[in-house]
Amino acid sequence: MLFLAEHFVRAPQWTWYILFYFLFAGLAGGAYVVATLLRLSGDPRDEPAARVGFYVSLPATVICPILLTADLGVSWTRFWHMLVNVTPGDTGLNFKYWSPMSVGAWGLLVFGAFAFVSAVDAWLSDRRGKPLLPLVLNRAFNVVGAVFGIFIASYTGVLLSVSNQPIWSDTWSLGGLFLASGLSGAAALIALLMRYRPEAAYSIARLHQADGYFSALELVLIIVFFATIGASRDIPRVLPWLALWALAIIGIAASLVEARGHFRVQASGGSAVVAGVRMDTIVVSLLVLLGVVALRAAVIFSAQ
Repeated sequence: MLFLAEHFVRAPQWTWYILFYFLFAGLAGGAYVVATLLRLSGDPRDEPAARVGFYVSLPATVICPILLTADLGVSWTRFWHMLVNVTPGDTGLNFKYWSPMSVGAWGLLVFGAFAFVSAVDAWLSDRRGKPLLPLVLNRAFNVVGAVFGIFIASYTGVLLSVSNQPIWSDTWSLGGLFLASGLSGAAALIALLMRYRPEAAYSIARLHQADGYFSALELVLIIVFFATIGASRDIPRVLPWLALWALAIIGIAASLVEARGHFRVQASGGSAVVAGVRMDTIVVSLLVLLGVVALRAAVIFSAQ
């Protein structure tokens, strides 16, 4: 017997602030994870691209609480109040482990500290040729930061899943879907920014291949998403947003085609390394990023 979910709460009526909050959270966490993977590759030629990733992660993280408080429509101190209780006679840290919003705010704060230190480390390495931390400590620090990055990139999807809204609560795939999408978008953004940093171009092939893996996972989770909401008979809610889903699929397809080209070059014994950022990288990266935005918009607005 099929049991259908029932929903009792009013739609949140979120605006574009939340859409871009979800976008930048995915890019912030994803960029840090991708940068860490590049650094852990052990090839010094991947280091310039890794630094680009750490540079991307910091401003993307800083933007998140600004967008979140703007959507709440209250004073800019509201995010601070989510962290610290300022009630007279009851001051202290405001951590509520049972509240997804509280856990997310603290996760963003802790991850922000990792993003800041890693960005400073990248800047010192670029300007002085000397990192902030010794190599072993640096990599260990990045691994821990990447764990928080995975949390930040997937948290927004999990937050939707634990709500009582149609679509969002009908599927368990949103955390993994937003994570895969965030990683794919971050790899595309780092590849796109390499046009301003020629010495990082060595890593373009590696980024396209990684993006292919992330996109393949994203495609699988989109199939799971539609299968699970189909079982809940909420497919009609998705139909008005099929154009956005089509954009997301186009971005995934572009990533997979580009990744296949680089894998074929390597399989033939050739070099997958290019001298600079080619037009195909620019086009594919833009399509992937457009798809990342479209996917989040389709998920958010289909429940409203």
